[in-house]
Amino acid sequence: MKDNQPDLLAAIADAFDDEGVSPRERRLAAAERQTATSVNKGHGRLERRTLVSTTALADGYVDWPHLGQCFKLVRERTANGKTTAETVFGITSLTREQADAPRLLKLVRSHWSVESLFYVRDVTFGEDGCRASSGAAPLVLSALRNAAITLLDQGGVRNKAAALRRHAAHPHEALALVKAGSG
Repeated sequence: MKDNQPDLLAAIADAFDDEGVSPRERRLAAAERQTATSVNKGHGRLERRTLVSTTALADGYVDWPHLGQCFKLVRERTANGKTTAETVFGITSLTREQADAPRLLKLVRSHWSVESLFYVRDVTFGEDGCRASSGAAPLVLSALRNAAITLLDQGGVRNKAAALRRHAAHPHEALALVKAGSG
């Protein structure tokens, strides 16, 4: 959840806030919740992710169609002896039977690989700023962006923004990349 849905975000955060709740209600909430944790080490840091899911809001408590579960994800990163933590909230249409907490944790982790592609499309390739909106233009431009991203990936390019600047100044290198990708 992002800040563009403030009421839903507040409702989800409240679902995980046990402050001021009676011990009985706290036990009932804890019994319904599921928790999963993963720990990964790499790139000079230790990352611990803890996801807690609940179906408490799925019964129409919030006005969100097909809400199956909501979750709270705490990401803790330790690098160079310093630990930082970030808490995010999310929703899914998947029911508890379709995705328990461990599966949700894996799905959330894989979601970011998709988000990174959209970040490249939106920011590096300026898709959100594009005003082409009629006829086949949006589809054609999207296909061209996807082709360019694929060519850069196949060429082993890690920094796509730097590659775009380089290719703008040296178009023969861009054409060589296209030629290599078609062969």
